[in-house]
Amino acid sequence: MFKKSFAPIVPKKSKLLILGSLPGDKSLQENQYYAHPQNRFWKTLALLLSAPTPIDYASRIELLHQHHIALWDVCEAAIRKGSMDTDILEESPNKIDQLLKDNSNIKAVCFNGQKAQKLFDKYFKR
Repeated sequence: MFKKSFAPIVPKKSKLLILGSLPGDKSLQENQYYAHPQNRFWKTLALLLSAPTPIDYASRIELLHQHHIALWDVCEAAIRKGSMDTDILEESPNKIDQLLKDNSNIKAVCFNGQKAQKLFDKYFKR
């Protein structure tokens, strides 16, 4: 039930940081962000960017690089049974403030859901 986040993906000259809460079980199993086939993250991102939906993980990462989008999770680690955000307990945050300091081209931070936003607001100032 103890789960850890992945390292951030931070393309050079990233302008946007998208934050999730904590990888789900399928993502942890595959060692890939948003790996569950029913997750709509990559389809939605491609639609917003007017790009083809990337099929494999390398193409997904390339999409982030092409559009200067960084990706990470608010939680560095937490206790969670299963993959539901509502089940996250005893979380510790990633060093998002340091990532933003080290990557001053990032001008906007957005969240993939309410839990990510609430966790961010719990640990960081906007």
